[in-house]
Amino acid sequence: MDMVTIVMTTYNGEKYVGEQIDSILSASYHDTLLYIYDDGSKDNTMPILQEYKKQFPDKIHVYQNEVNLGVTNNFLHAVCQTTTDYVMLCDQDDVWKADKIALTLKRMRHMETQRGKDTPLAVFTDAVVVDRDLNVLKDSFFKSGHLNPAKIDLPHLLMENKLIGCTVMINSSLRKILQNHSLPEKARFHDGWLALIATSFGRIGYINEGTLLYRQHGGNIVGNTGFLFYIKSRISSLRKQKEALLSLQDQAGEFSAIYGDLLTEEKRIIINQFANLSKIGFIKRRRQILHYGFLKTGIIRNIGLMFIA
Repeated sequence: MDMVTIVMTTYNGEKYVGEQIDSILSASYHDTLLYIYDDGSKDNTMPILQEYKKQFPDKIHVYQNEVNLGVTNNFLHAVCQTTTDYVMLCDQDDVWKADKIALTLKRMRHMETQRGKDTPLAVFTDAVVVDRDLNVLKDSFFKSGHLNPAKIDLPHLLMENKLIGCTVMINSSLRKILQNHSLPEKARFHDGWLALIATSFGRIGYINEGTLLYRQHGGNIVGNTGFLFYIKSRISSLRKQKEALLSLQDQAGEFSAIYGDLLTEEKRIIINQFANLSKIGFIKRRRQILHYGFLKTGIIRNIGLMFIA
């Protein structure tokens, strides 16, 4: 059996972290290691984690960062510490279904059979959106957000990440690319950065099934709030949307700087064109967006994009 390392990051997660760990321990696939990196919790998270480590010393490993890294850097740093063939990402407040690991690993193995183990690969899934008490709000993260998980080519992912981090598995080939280069300073989120590596150098697979209960509560850093809320929030915060677009361009520029020597000429051009969108004129910028396909999901989002770009 192949060993799967599950990387969980925590920060003030005392309320739900035990339930998450219990769901992993109850998985149908047993050959797993759980590495937990706490980012300086001030609540009872660390004592809870230490108790689990005491009960399962061969399976659960707990570390606490000397300084707060933030969720993105904490995840990327933690992934770089792994050595197994497969790595899964895990949030502190969800509940995994029993077959999540087995189902994702099956798709990963199938892709490796087709593409070879040397190909950097990522697999992600849908998620069931629930409230803090695990009551189902939406049976599909992607349907509720009107997002298209099939749009995972490089131009689309530069503009709009589709990979839900807590559903992601990567193989060792993708991890080695991350390990062998500098970690980013301008990555917006860890899952988006891994998605760019996968689509730039390998392949991404999607499983159209909710493999976990994706808990929504007041403490979420990133969550699912529905499409109508998305529209209202975008209309009311145009400045933030422009800042987000500039942040995505900064991320692309750093991606090119870090991995430029590995990129094909075609993909280097695509990434650099995106990174420099703000440096060209109003009309040309929109032509470039359409020419390269730097688009989001759906007509409404793209109308908004053309307005703020």
